[in-house]
Amino acid sequence: MDFDMLGLAPRLIKALEKQGITKPTPIQSQAIPHAMNGRDVMGLAQTGTGKTAAFGLPMIDALLGDGGKPAPKTARGLILAPTRELAKQISDNLRAYTEGTHLKVALVVGGAGIVGQIRRLERGVDLLVATPGRLIDLLDRKAVRLDETRFLVLDEADQMLDLGFIHALRKIAPLLPDERQTMLFSATMPKQMNELASAYLRDAVRVEVAPPGKAADKIAQSLHYVAKASKSELLIDLLSKHDGERAIVFGRTKHGSEKLYKSLEKAGFAAASIHGNKSQGQRDRAITAFKAGKVTVLVATDVAARGIDIPDVKHVYNYDLPNVPENYVHRIGRTARAGAEGAAIAFCAPDEMSELRAIEKAMKMPIPVASGRPWENEEAKPKRGGGGGRGRPGGGRPGGRPNGGGGKPAGKPQRRRRKPKAA
Repeated sequence: MDFDMLGLAPRLIKALEKQGITKPTPIQSQAIPHAMNGRDVMGLAQTGTGKTAAFGLPMIDALLGDGGKPAPKTARGLILAPTRELAKQISDNLRAYTEGTHLKVALVVGGAGIVGQIRRLERGVDLLVATPGRLIDLLDRKAVRLDETRFLVLDEADQMLDLGFIHALRKIAPLLPDERQTMLFSATMPKQMNELASAYLRDAVRVEVAPPGKAADKIAQSLHYVAKASKSELLIDLLSKHDGERAIVFGRTKHGSEKLYKSLEKAGFAAASIHGNKSQGQRDRAITAFKAGKVTVLVATDVAARGIDIPDVKHVYNYDLPNVPENYVHRIGRTARAGAEGAAIAFCAPDEMSELRAIEKAMKMPIPVASGRPWENEEAKPKRGGGGGRGRPGGGRPGGRPNGGGGKPAGKPQRRRRKPKAA
């Protein structure tokens, strides 16, 4: 199927061709016809499958056909995204699709000056891409109103729930007109999604192109059982084997990710980091350098698990396993995008066994083991122990190095690990 078979305006198809996009992805070919017919859509698809075009193109097509202009301080279409990076990626794509048209796209996110955002909204915009927190700030200042919003999109809705945006969404919902078209897109389907769907969607068409929690088929996954104290050494060893190729390394905490970035830079890698303690300008510069190839290793917390769409990321490392199992799928979805191949490497320390089991249960498959053996206490995280690489593997030498070494024998248990701060 080609895009012209979906009924899109010829000028939209030409804009796609300029970007080298000629064939719709499965989520696009299934969701766009329903959206063009005005139906509410719930789209379930793994990351990197082209969801932005699936909801963006039908909205743009309708707005171009309408020919009207937004009233002051209004947005004819609203797209909500959970992170600044994802919001920026969406706005960049929408601007590319609307190039040469009269449609105006605006981006409002936290970490950037609100005064400039207020000025951009004064004359009204056709498409507004926003993070929930900043949108509420602007609503409170009466800088924007939503009573004329015809289209609403909730992108990566499952992560909005993970990040606690449900209260913000409940505050935004009553401000929208009843007569609107709503599209909700997600890579996973947690139980809380039913509340979100019932509050926002009406008689929605469900489009699912991959089972929730399923990773892309072209991602080669592998797992290293490695003591916590040996993770950095193993990472440097593996990165050295593909030096110069883009890699994203996911840590769990802001402090830990920053410390890891500095150690990689000291080891000679062109590295950068993005996390919640970085300003929006610092995050944007890091991603720009990563896209340009000036930086080849990007260390990040889950702020980057969604929102980085760089086709040639070859490797994704789960240096720390995520607390939320679905986030593993989003993290590794930063590679093998647009049909390319990629590798996802996970490290598992003794106190991460419960996270590993939860991830494998969510994916309904085990991650192939590259080195080491499972640690003891597989069924649950031990109350004490596991810090600093002092766990005991379930037989043989501790995992960590490709030859199976790198851990330490059992020793005095460590203090209970503090709960990490949110990214």
